[in-house]
Amino acid sequence: MATSKEKTKHDLNDYIKEQLLDQGAAIVGFADLSQVPPESRANLPRGISVMVKYPKEVIRGISELPTPEYFHWYIKLNELLDNLVTLGAKALENLGYQAIAQTRARVGEGETEYRTLLPHKTVATRAGLGWIGKCALLVTEEYGSMVRISSILTDAPLATAEPINTSRCGDCQICREACPGQAVLGRAWQLGLAREEFFDAPVCGKTAKERSQLGFGGGATICGKCIEVCPYTRKYLGTVDS
Repeated sequence: MATSKEKTKHDLNDYIKEQLLDQGAAIVGFADLSQVPPESRANLPRGISVMVKYPKEVIRGISELPTPEYFHWYIKLNELLDNLVTLGAKALENLGYQAIAQTRARVGEGETEYRTLLPHKTVATRAGLGWIGKCALLVTEEYGSMVRISSILTDAPLATAEPINTSRCGDCQICREACPGQAVLGRAWQLGLAREEFFDAPVCGKTAKERSQLGFGGGATICGKCIEVCPYTRKYLGTVDS
């Protein structure tokens, strides 16, 4: 295996990306985190955003209520993400770099009990992979919001992308109109805007718990309606199955 000194920035990007895509990642991106407060990133200046996507038929199936299949894939994709970021962090460590895999085991290290040290969505937007939708989920050009995400923090000298700092949702209000709990307030995200200014997370959680109970007997707090109705998601669902 080549040492870290033998790899250029782009060689290193390609190496890590290939490792993750081969093991099931749908999208991998690289972020410059130097503008993020150091204490929020363990003094590590770069991040790797890792995404996986739901099968199309699973998202098509939640038009009325969340389903057992959706819950199954929610768990399965979370497990896959933990494995992917652990793999990526170990690959970087083997090359002599510091790396922190932000797995679910690290939830609670951030500003709230539900967050990792640095939110995955922050890494994803800094990596130019998407923006925060009005429903507070990450939205991507490729797959809409039918993705789940995780991240790695590192000091590896990665080539990084141009960040996305403003919403690309425009005047669209589809997720607001479709939200069963009216948790989506309709305001467009931009860098620095606090989540509570455009999204009511407690109402979302309460509604998702109720809909999980109706859809498959409970035991989770998931809904997915905003994922299913997003025009970017719908665009992907309308393409040829892959």
